[in-house]
Amino acid sequence: MHYYLQVPDFTPIRNDTWRQNHLGHWLRLALERFDARVLELMADHPGVPLGLSNLAERGQVGAAHIHITRHLAVEGSRLTELAQRAGMTKQAMGTLVNQCEAWGMVTREDDPADARARRVQFTATGLAWLGAYQEAVAQAEDELRQSVSPEVATVVALGLEAYSGG
Repeated sequence: MHYYLQVPDFTPIRNDTWRQNHLGHWLRLALERFDARVLELMADHPGVPLGLSNLAERGQVGAAHIHITRHLAVEGSRLTELAQRAGMTKQAMGTLVNQCEAWGMVTREDDPADARARRVQFTATGLAWLGAYQEAVAQAEDELRQSVSPEVATVVALGLEAYSGG
Protein backbone atom coordinates (compact mmCIF):
# COMPACT_ATOMS: atom_id res chain seq x y z
CA MET A 1 0.00 0.00 0.00
CA HIS A 2 1.37 3.41 -0.96
CA TYR A 3 0.50 6.64 0.71
CA TYR A 4 0.91 9.87 -1.15
CA LEU A 5 1.00 13.27 0.39
CA GLN A 6 -1.21 15.65 -1.46
CA VAL A 7 0.46 19.01 -1.86
CA PRO A 8 -1.74 21.92 -2.85
CA ASP A 9 -0.84 23.74 -6.00
CA PHE A 10 1.70 26.44 -5.23
CA THR A 11 1.04 29.73 -6.89
CA PRO A 12 3.96 32.12 -6.58
CA ILE A 13 3.06 35.26 -4.69
CA ARG A 14 3.56 38.25 -6.91
CA ASN A 15 4.09 40.74 -4.12
CA ASP A 16 6.45 39.18 -1.60
CA THR A 17 7.56 42.35 0.20
CA TRP A 18 5.86 40.94 3.30
CA ARG A 19 8.92 38.69 3.78
CA GLN A 20 11.04 41.71 4.68
CA ASN A 21 8.27 43.89 6.09
CA HIS A 22 6.99 42.17 9.19
CA LEU A 23 7.30 42.71 12.91
CA GLY A 24 9.88 39.96 13.49
CA HIS A 25 12.15 41.50 10.86
CA TRP A 26 11.89 44.95 12.46
CA LEU A 27 12.51 43.50 15.93
CA ARG A 28 15.70 41.80 14.72
CA LEU A 29 16.97 44.96 13.05
CA ALA A 30 16.14 47.04 16.13
CA LEU A 31 18.00 44.61 18.41
CA GLU A 32 21.03 44.64 16.12
CA ARG A 33 21.03 48.46 16.10
CA PHE A 34 20.57 48.65 19.87
CA ASP A 35 23.37 46.15 20.60
CA ALA A 36 25.71 47.90 18.14
CA ARG A 37 25.05 51.24 19.83
CA VAL A 38 25.66 49.76 23.29
CA LEU A 39 28.99 48.29 22.14
CA GLU A 40 29.94 51.63 20.55
CA LEU A 41 29.22 53.43 23.82
CA MET A 42 31.19 50.82 25.76
CA ALA A 43 34.23 51.26 23.54
CA ASP A 44 34.39 54.92 24.62
CA HIS A 45 33.28 54.47 28.24
CA PRO A 46 35.86 55.66 30.79
CA GLY A 47 34.92 52.82 33.17
CA VAL A 48 35.80 50.09 30.67
CA PRO A 49 39.34 48.79 31.12
CA LEU A 50 41.58 49.86 28.24
CA GLY A 51 42.13 46.35 26.88
CA LEU A 52 38.38 45.66 26.66
CA SER A 53 37.76 49.11 25.25
CA ASN A 54 40.25 48.40 22.46
CA LEU A 55 38.65 45.02 21.75
CA ALA A 56 35.19 46.62 21.59
CA GLU A 57 36.42 49.43 19.34
CA ARG A 58 37.97 46.93 16.92
CA GLY A 59 34.74 44.93 16.79
CA GLN A 60 36.18 41.88 18.55
CA VAL A 61 33.62 42.07 21.33
CA GLY A 62 30.32 41.37 19.66
CA ALA A 63 26.69 40.82 20.39
CA ALA A 64 27.41 37.20 21.29
CA HIS A 65 29.70 38.32 24.11
CA ILE A 66 26.90 40.51 25.40
CA HIS A 67 25.09 37.26 26.28
CA ILE A 68 27.55 36.79 29.12
CA THR A 69 27.07 40.37 30.26
CA ARG A 70 23.29 40.01 30.14
CA HIS A 71 22.97 36.59 31.70
CA LEU A 72 25.84 35.95 34.13
CA ALA A 73 24.58 36.39 37.68
CA VAL A 74 26.65 38.82 39.74
CA GLU A 75 27.26 36.03 42.27
CA GLY A 76 28.29 33.68 39.45
CA SER A 77 26.59 30.96 37.45
CA ARG A 78 27.30 27.45 36.30
CA LEU A 79 28.02 27.21 32.59
CA THR A 80 24.86 25.19 31.96
CA GLU A 81 22.71 27.83 33.71
CA LEU A 82 24.40 30.62 31.77
CA ALA A 83 23.90 28.85 28.45
CA GLN A 84 20.26 28.13 29.24
CA ARG A 85 19.51 31.77 30.16
CA ALA A 86 21.18 32.95 26.95
CA GLY A 87 19.40 30.36 24.79
CA MET A 88 22.69 28.88 23.62
CA THR A 89 24.29 25.47 23.68
CA LYS A 90 26.69 24.71 26.49
CA GLN A 91 29.49 24.33 23.93
CA ALA A 92 28.84 27.74 22.33
CA MET A 93 28.67 29.41 25.72
CA GLY A 94 31.87 27.62 26.75
CA THR A 95 33.64 29.19 23.77
CA LEU A 96 32.43 32.66 24.78
CA VAL A 97 33.44 32.08 28.40
CA ASN A 98 36.91 30.98 27.26
CA GLN A 99 37.31 34.22 25.29
CA CYS A 100 36.04 36.36 28.14
CA GLU A 101 38.32 34.50 30.54
CA ALA A 102 41.31 35.23 28.27
CA TRP A 103 40.30 38.91 28.28
CA GLY A 104 40.16 38.95 32.10
CA MET A 105 36.39 39.51 32.32
CA VAL A 106 35.48 36.24 34.01
CA THR A 107 37.08 33.39 35.85
CA ARG A 108 36.01 29.84 36.65
CA GLU A 109 35.97 28.93 40.33
CA ASP A 110 35.02 25.83 42.25
CA ASP A 111 31.33 25.79 43.12
CA PRO A 112 31.00 25.80 46.92
CA ALA A 113 27.65 23.99 46.63
CA ASP A 114 29.00 21.13 44.47
CA ALA A 115 32.65 20.05 44.43
CA ARG A 116 32.22 18.55 40.94
CA ALA A 117 30.98 21.80 39.40
CA ARG A 118 32.59 25.12 38.51
CA ARG A 119 31.06 28.58 38.49
CA VAL A 120 31.74 31.37 36.04
CA GLN A 121 32.30 34.59 37.97
CA PHE A 122 32.94 38.18 36.99
CA THR A 123 36.41 39.47 37.83
CA ALA A 124 36.96 43.06 38.95
CA THR A 125 37.51 43.88 35.27
CA GLY A 126 34.27 42.10 34.40
CA LEU A 127 32.36 44.02 37.07
CA ALA A 128 33.74 47.29 35.65
CA TRP A 129 32.54 46.11 32.21
CA LEU A 130 29.12 45.28 33.71
CA GLY A 131 28.83 48.77 35.24
CA ALA A 132 29.71 50.37 31.93
CA TYR A 133 27.19 48.08 30.20
CA GLN A 134 24.45 49.28 32.56
CA GLU A 135 25.23 52.91 31.73
CA ALA A 136 25.49 52.21 27.98
CA VAL A 137 22.11 50.45 27.96
CA ALA A 138 20.53 53.39 29.81
CA GLN A 139 22.01 55.84 27.29
CA ALA A 140 20.92 53.73 24.30
CA GLU A 141 17.40 53.55 25.76
CA ASP A 142 17.38 57.34 26.21
CA GLU A 143 18.48 57.74 22.59
CA LEU A 144 15.66 55.42 21.47
CA ARG A 145 13.14 57.48 23.45
CA GLN A 146 14.43 60.69 21.84
CA SER A 147 14.28 59.08 18.39
CA VAL A 148 10.71 57.75 18.52
CA SER A 149 9.26 59.86 21.40
CA PRO A 150 8.87 58.86 25.04
CA GLU A 151 5.24 57.83 24.49
CA VAL A 152 6.02 55.50 21.59
CA ALA A 153 8.99 54.03 23.47
CA THR A 154 6.75 53.32 26.47
CA VAL A 155 4.11 51.62 24.31
CA VAL A 156 6.79 49.55 22.53
CA ALA A 157 8.39 48.52 25.84
CA LEU A 158 5.03 47.55 27.39
CA GLY A 159 3.99 45.65 24.27
CA LEU A 160 7.26 43.75 24.02
CA GLU A 161 7.19 42.93 27.72
CA ALA A 162 3.64 41.58 27.42
CA TYR A 163 4.44 39.66 24.24
CA SER A 164 7.56 38.06 25.70
CA GLY A 165 5.68 36.91 28.78
CA GLY A 166 7.74 39.15 31.08
